[in-house]
Amino acid sequence: MKELIYAVIIAAIAGGLMAVQGSMNTTLSKTAGLLGATLTVHVIGLLTITAILVIRSGWTELRHVFEAPKFTYLGGILSVAIIYLVANAIGKSGVVSATTAIIAGQVTTAVIIDSMGWLGLEKCPLTMWKIIGIILLGLGTYLTIKPT
Repeated sequence: MKELIYAVIIAAIAGGLMAVQGSMNTTLSKTAGLLGATLTVHVIGLLTITAILVIRSGWTELRHVFEAPKFTYLGGILSVAIIYLVANAIGKSGVVSATTAIIAGQVTTAVIIDSMGWLGLEKCPLTMWKIIGIILLGLGTYLTIKPT
């Protein structure tokens, strides 16, 4: 149970950071353009993780990287799409609307991935509670983004 609580806390922190990051990327895109902002944050991210690996002597973590399934390397491409699309969405709809739609998309996709056991992950059953949760999430998304 402790492990689950820890996972939920760090996931919630990551969610909060995603909203902040998307907002900052949107602001950066106003001066650098969407593609320029996307490139800039990835270069800074690359430099940051390189520094962390050098400081931690963590290069050993990479020794088996090429043994991973080939499809997993597409995560880098998806990262570029995510940064670009989030900054674009926030710029056009605002942080709340974009973030709400992002969360709805993430949870719906996660339920599908879990229930199918896709991407090398363990299959988790699709329950009525998950279906109800998706429906309520859709309703919550509608209520959050609907014009006043």
